[in-house]
Amino acid sequence: MFLFRPAATADGVANDNSTMFAVKFKATEKTIFNKALAEYIASSYAEPPEVYRDDLRVLDELREAATAALDGNPNVLKRNIRYYGQLAFILSKFPADVGISFTWYNSFTSDTEVSCQDLYFERASVLFNIGAAYSQLGCREGHSDMDSLNRAFNYFQQAAGTFGYLQRKIVGECRTQLTTDMSAYMLTALENLMLCQAQECVWHRSALSRMKDANIARIATHVAELYEQAMQSASQGSLAGTIPNGWVDHLKVKGLYFRAEAQQRKSMSCLASSQYGEEVARLQAAQEYCNQISELVSYDQRWSKLLRAAVLEMVKSQAELVGSNRTRAEHDNDVIYLDPVPAISSLPDISPYKLAESKTPEIIENPGKFLGGEELGPPLFKGLVPFVIHQAASLYEDRKDQLVSKDLITALDELTADCESVLNSLNMPHSLEAIKKPIGLPPNILVGADEIRSDGGYIGIKRLLDSAIVSNTRANELLDAAEKALYDEAQEDQRVQQRVPKGGRQAKRIESAELTNKFRAEIAKYRDVINRARESDATIKAQVDMWSQFFSLLGSPRDEIERQVPSTTANPITDPHHSQIVGRLQQYMDEITLMKRERAKSTEKLKRVANEDDITPALNEEMQRLAALSATPILQFELHQFEDLFAQKLDKYMTWRKYIDEEREAQLELLDSIREANQAFLVARSNHPLLQQREKALSNLETAVKRYREASFNLHDGA
Repeated sequence: MFLFRPAATADGVANDNSTMFAVKFKATEKTIFNKALAEYIASSYAEPPEVYRDDLRVLDELREAATAALDGNPNVLKRNIRYYGQLAFILSKFPADVGISFTWYNSFTSDTEVSCQDLYFERASVLFNIGAAYSQLGCREGHSDMDSLNRAFNYFQQAAGTFGYLQRKIVGECRTQLTTDMSAYMLTALENLMLCQAQECVWHRSALSRMKDANIARIATHVAELYEQAMQSASQGSLAGTIPNGWVDHLKVKGLYFRAEAQQRKSMSCLASSQYGEEVARLQAAQEYCNQISELVSYDQRWSKLLRAAVLEMVKSQAELVGSNRTRAEHDNDVIYLDPVPAISSLPDISPYKLAESKTPEIIENPGKFLGGEELGPPLFKGLVPFVIHQAASLYEDRKDQLVSKDLITALDELTADCESVLNSLNMPHSLEAIKKPIGLPPNILVGADEIRSDGGYIGIKRLLDSAIVSNTRANELLDAAEKALYDEAQEDQRVQQRVPKGGRQAKRIESAELTNKFRAEIAKYRDVINRARESDATIKAQVDMWSQFFSLLGSPRDEIERQVPSTTANPITDPHHSQIVGRLQQYMDEITLMKRERAKSTEKLKRVANEDDITPALNEEMQRLAALSATPILQFELHQFEDLFAQKLDKYMTWRKYIDEEREAQLELLDSIREANQAFLVARSNHPLLQQREKALSNLETAVKRYREASFNLHDGA
């Protein structure tokens, strides 16, 4: 008796006349790629989307064809594989969260759905339907000829391989919580079920080809083992609400059935080899398995309702066959052969004969090999640079910025800052300027004085400060008025609420606090801004008051400023030894000035080199090199593949580290020389009080220029 019957339901799931199960398709909602991908191409690739108009249209058509009118026929399988292959390719061109929402329903409980923006989720769901299509094609095949059985065998193996590949390789890439039909337990259960049915096809073929009974017994043993494994994986507690009713019962009964079938076939082999006692024992073992099925079905009426009629028929026929054979064998042995009957527990195990295995179709594992061919068609968006190249370029920019801006330029700026700090502590170059220019003012002070004078001097900045304080006060008064208005409105609302007589009907009225909550939040925000501005104004005012005398002086005519600065013309330094000391110190200061100027040029050159450093062409060359080594156009690049290129491109900046070390060493040596010369200079001028007074006055004026600029900037910025 054959157990394999074709399915003929509209949705492709095996009907009540079949002893095998097919997996239902996952349903989905309509989704459009066109708009979101066009926007992404325009914004991220800076290319006109019109160039890819046909690709966008074809992709939408592929999804529509793959997800509409689903049933178990080869065309549905082909359409889903074609769409799956293109999805695998475009995932190398676009990020998974490109901005398209996909909705898919649970295959077994259609009231459960998942919606998310994830191309990996879309690919996994389509692959599930490919596995379902293979299972349905397997169930549709007949059982009366070897060709049909061979096709069914291949379909079930491919279904098992597809569900296994989905579980091991694809689902893990999804970035959302999946429906339970794509959980690891469920996919393992489906893979095992498809393997059971593939091995069952082998059993059908062996019976149809009249293979030796001993070999058929071995094949049936492995069918039983696979059904037992499938039942174990399908019995996981997490699948209780997902696994269809009757599936676990079906798997358990089929496992027992094929255990009985293996013993029945082995008994026939024993009969042929005149092992009459073992024949009886094997039939007794088969009878025990049949009895277990009978007890399950008769003990619980649920079993007879959930099991398909075809399954109930097959176990009934088997029980009758085993029973009649056992009666005959026991009679013949008792009357004729008198061969000892061994205990069932002492019977040698029947070694399984494994032929079915999970086989993932190559077009599923490596769709890139088929792009451009009849199965998948030409690759869509072929002209777009893979998304990982953009990621790699961005990563390189981050690393370059860290190296150049955070490390190299910061180190150069710190060197200059350290130099300025040392010079300021030595009152350089003011001390030298007081000697070199015994009368008049240095250029930097003259420029600062001109700026202050054009701004109105102390009166001008005082007017600006007073205006800021008045504006702050006015803004504060406006906020006070707004707060009072809100308070008055709240009081009025409370009075209205209290006017309603006791027991009277009150119209539904939103409370004032709820209506004005947004305004109160805005007032609090602006109040905080005003308070911080007031604190800033107070700081500026203190600074202006502290330096008011100097601001007033710097706003005066140039000759007035010069009169206020002590002159050393009446008592110049004439000692030749002192002149030599001053000359040596001036030489060192000229060298440090030149060093800072050249360093500034080098810093600008470094910034220019970094700005012109575009790794994109090199990335494209590397991509083409890797593509030439690949056998598929679906290039699954990973960022780590570009690490050698990153190192090579960043290596050119290592010479700047050497330059910084040399600059640091030269600066330390030069500053030591300046300190030594300055010490001699201090001794030389110690008996020249007018010189010290001039140095102090020039230093104060230069500091006053800086403070004025700071106060002016802060006041204008605050305005």
